Amino acid sequence: MSQLLHTMIRVGNLERSIQFYTQVMGMKLLRQSENSEYKYTLAFVGFGEETTGQAVIELTYNWGVDTYDLGNGFGHLAIGEEDIYARCDAIAAAGGKITRAPGPVAGGKTEIAFVEDPDGYKIELIQKKSATEALG
Repeated sequence: MSQLLHTMIRVGNLERSIQFYTQVMGMKLLRQSENSEYKYTLAFVGFGEETTGQAVIELTYNWGVDTYDLGNGFGHLAIGEEDIYARCDAIAAAGGKITRAPGPVAGGKTEIAFVEDPDGYKIELIQKKSATEALG
């Protein structure tokens, strides 16, 4: 059986990104490795290990690169939450940036919110009770 293991995003400051995903978003730093020959460091963060069926985020820091053009092909990461309203309050209190306040999608019932990480990547929070339904 196939399983989605991780999504990789390139970050401009690894420590800042680890702090955001662990302290603001509530994930755990699962592991970190450095490749001095090719000058990059990887950090894997998530709510649980891939071995438990969880998908995680691979934060890739290429040494000496502090910004990236995010382009227009990537949309967002999505995280299911029991209570997006409380999570947004906690994220804001921890210094996170809420870019769309929690509430129903336009013309629908699914409740969502959006957060932005330090590199500008969008994270959609979806109320778990409707996370597996089509947005609407």
